[in-house]
Amino acid sequence: MQTREIATHLAEAARCFPWLGPVSAEGLMGLIRAELGHEEAFDRFLPYGGHHARALGPCMILHIISGNTPHAGLQSLIRGLLIGAYNWCKIPSGGLPEIAAFRERLPLELARRVMIATELPGDWLDQADAVIVFGRDETVEHFRKRVRADQRFLPHAHRISFGVVFDDPAFASVADAAKSASLYNQQGCLSPHLYYVAPKIAREYAERLAGAMADFEKETPRGPVSLAEQGEIAALRKDFAFRTAIANGGDAAPAFWESPGSTAWTVLYDPEPQFMASCLNRVIYVKPLPDNLPKAVIRVYKHLSTVGIFPATPENAARVDLTGASRICPIGQMQFPPLTWHHDAQPVLTPLVHWVDFEEGS
Repeated sequence: MQTREIATHLAEAARCFPWLGPVSAEGLMGLIRAELGHEEAFDRFLPYGGHHARALGPCMILHIISGNTPHAGLQSLIRGLLIGAYNWCKIPSGGLPEIAAFRERLPLELARRVMIATELPGDWLDQADAVIVFGRDETVEHFRKRVRADQRFLPHAHRISFGVVFDDPAFASVADAAKSASLYNQQGCLSPHLYYVAPKIAREYAERLAGAMADFEKETPRGPVSLAEQGEIAALRKDFAFRTAIANGGDAAPAFWESPGSTAWTVLYDPEPQFMASCLNRVIYVKPLPDNLPKAVIRVYKHLSTVGIFPATPENAARVDLTGASRICPIGQMQFPPLTWHHDAQPVLTPLVHWVDFEEGS
């Protein structure tokens, strides 16, 4: 099966999963062109310098997929199928039905290239040509120590994201901010922990964000959380209630808004500029935008993934490009990276590919 035919089947299957964002055959071929220079790089020898070259994907890819979001796992599987590999998917013990549902929508020739297990079979790691890991830092380190020198290893450890609202007098970004902070129980690496907002509107933005979080909860209720997670949210709310009670009031005082009778969502307005990690599960901080943003987020510099901005202009992107983030996008697109994004600042196809050179002669 030629690459464009594969891309067409993958795009058709992906159409049933709108939360993947736009996936088209042309977009997939564009990814190949962007990284490998030609959309037929996997199909035939092409001119390369003074000779010819052809790209080959690994025979077998082992995907270690975390349970936080199905998005990253499905994107990884799509890329593995696109480059012609067999794909072994180790999913969480609790299951990840989206992976099996995607396989069911593939033609038999491609479906046979996908195997799924909740427990890692003993020979999968040994036989894999490439290992792609999504998960906590500890998970990544576990597999880093087990892969061999001849195996390609693509780690995707824990990452943190946040948003910046430079100016929004009409509060046009609030609904998108609530959506980005609510999807996937806020568990993904692309989920914002906080929003830095222009100081003159920061407190009102937090209040309006609370209303948008409540609206989103009505449409899309939060997923299950453990008793321990609920306790962590309750303790954080209690702390903010105490801080609010002893403050003098005004924009310089902390404030918070919460879902009545549940821990479904929480908005915390905190005037302190330093980055604060959320306990997640739809708990979002709002802070006034400091004059020196890179300094405010310096402690998470090495762990930043995405910064969502509003308005999403090149000028505003340049104001956050020194924070350490590898992706800058509109706030409403934080959870929907394009197929061509450099995941964790790296290309997604070329690390998996090896090349065969052909030198023509008589």
